[in-house]
Amino acid sequence: MGRLDGKVIVLSAGAQGIGRAAAIAFAKEGAQVTATDINGEKLKELDGHPGIKTKVVDVTKKDQVEALAKEFDHIDVLFNVAGFVHHGSILDCEEADWDFTMNVNVRSMYLMTRAFLPKMLAKKSGNIINMASVASSIKGVVNRCVYSTSKAAVIGLTKSIAADFLEQGIRCNCICPGTVDTPSLRGRIQAQPDPEQALKDFMARQKTGRMCTAEEVAHLCVYLASDESAYVTGTEHIIDGGWRL
Repeated sequence: MGRLDGKVIVLSAGAQGIGRAAAIAFAKEGAQVTATDINGEKLKELDGHPGIKTKVVDVTKKDQVEALAKEFDHIDVLFNVAGFVHHGSILDCEEADWDFTMNVNVRSMYLMTRAFLPKMLAKKSGNIINMASVASSIKGVVNRCVYSTSKAAVIGLTKSIAADFLEQGIRCNCICPGTVDTPSLRGRIQAQPDPEQALKDFMARQKTGRMCTAEEVAHLCVYLASDESAYVTGTEHIIDGGWRL
């Protein structure tokens, strides 16, 4: 018996990083997983995993999200992962950067939740997990202005959904990682003028001497998706190796 036997789970950003690790972990515990992403080529790499279906979806597009939701009679867990990290202070953040980040990091969760929540309410049972960050209302981080603002909004959205639908059988929690070693992070490091120094800077803030892995975050995802966390809602789950301390 798996910890997620028979649960229907839909997640975004499944092609790599935390989304991919979570999709694999969910499926290994018996869930029926639909992993979405805009990167169809990378997403195909999940096609051979038992219990995982893939679908190319842009979760910032209302019509695509609504079309995806229509494919499901019911859903047990919605995991909103899609996100974008902008580098810079408020003076480095143009209006287009602000709008793009908020669209990907917050509005996508709004669209996905609006589309799938009614299916959960229909059976008075459902579980929503949102990807936030320690870089948010939890900790001020240099050069993460709009990213941190968006992730603070995710924490607020999470608590709002949890409060509004608590008595209708809906749970909503968010995960707040510190620095996670993912392809996205490696790409941001390589994009810096001095990638070697950028990596040293990331490592210097790791109080445990290493970065978190996507698989470690996936373990937390499994717990929150499972009935083991049935009494947990409206909370930020920090996994940062003590970075915030």
